[in-house]
Amino acid sequence: MGRKLQLCALPALFLLVAPLMRAQLKMTADQVVSFIQSSIRLHHDDSKVAEYVKKIKLSDRLEARRVEELQGLGAGPRTIVALRALSSSSSTLAVAEPPPPPAPRPVIPPPDSIERARILNEIVENAREYAKGLPDYLCLQVTRRHFDPTGTENWRLYDTVQEQLSYVDHHESYKVTMVNGRAVANVEHEKLGGSTLSGDFGSFYTEIFARETETEFDWDHWATLRGKRMYVFAFRIPQSRSHFTIASSEAHGRVITAGYHGLIYADRDTNKVMRYRLECDDIPPDYPVKDVKVDVNYDYVDIAGQKFVLPLKTELHSRDGKYMSWNEAEFHLYRKFGTESNITFDVPDAIPEDQTKEQPAVPDAKDQKPPTTGKKQQ
Repeated sequence: MGRKLQLCALPALFLLVAPLMRAQLKMTADQVVSFIQSSIRLHHDDSKVAEYVKKIKLSDRLEARRVEELQGLGAGPRTIVALRALSSSSSTLAVAEPPPPPAPRPVIPPPDSIERARILNEIVENAREYAKGLPDYLCLQVTRRHFDPTGTENWRLYDTVQEQLSYVDHHESYKVTMVNGRAVANVEHEKLGGSTLSGDFGSFYTEIFARETETEFDWDHWATLRGKRMYVFAFRIPQSRSHFTIASSEAHGRVITAGYHGLIYADRDTNKVMRYRLECDDIPPDYPVKDVKVDVNYDYVDIAGQKFVLPLKTELHSRDGKYMSWNEAEFHLYRKFGTESNITFDVPDAIPEDQTKEQPAVPDAKDQKPPTTGKKQQ
């Protein structure tokens, strides 16, 4: 039940912008920064990006500090030279006004205490039955591992690992197939080095909702996730009832168990958990690893004509002194185990950020319905 954290053709974006780049393109500084960030994430060719940047005409000033920030994120040397020239040529322009503050979120009353208890009970019962309803299947896991030695979140890509993940008889196994776009053989998941996390399919999820864990849940807020309204409950698991262990190559074999707290997001229409986020507690002050955070998103997936709730994306953050680590693992190409076991060597496009970003809840007709108890909402 426990999990172990071990620390030891052109992309679509270019296809869209290339026709525009033949002529001088007018852009804002914010648009340039967003474009370069996307180019970094998608590993676009440095020379081509630099050539495109040279054709940009700015409508407002690109500050030098923003160029330095892009360099820290991993923009290539030719791109940085082009950006510095663009920054210099825009020095007489005004800096764009900051965007207006967001409108206040609409206030939606939470369910009353009796309704909250009923909802939470159904969420927990669904979660306890979750693993029993899963089929045996295969999927593709793509993990992008980032690091920042400065402690300022200027992330640099360390590597991209592609694995075939098998889930059979409620157990998962990994087969590493590619590293940085090159096919590999006989590389074990546990021997990849750096930060890795397994157990997202069952064990973490199981522990949060297990009876023996006696997790403490409290209502937190409403949210929207991937267009669906979510109940959001806070939870906490003390160290004494946790099985989450952390190991570090810097700890000389010392393994610790950490408690944790976080949030669960459950679909209002199905009462199925679609996301959980957690942060670790009780990490000893003298232990090298700190600030361990996990964020797991689920989505509805079709396998052999049936819908299942399965992992969409996992993010893992940790820190050792100033050195920061960030892994993002995405799950693609789900299929039934045994029907197709061919290994895929094409790397799928990254999941868009808006697919895992929480949005405010917007009032709808269901909010006008009276609670089932007949009492006023509190």
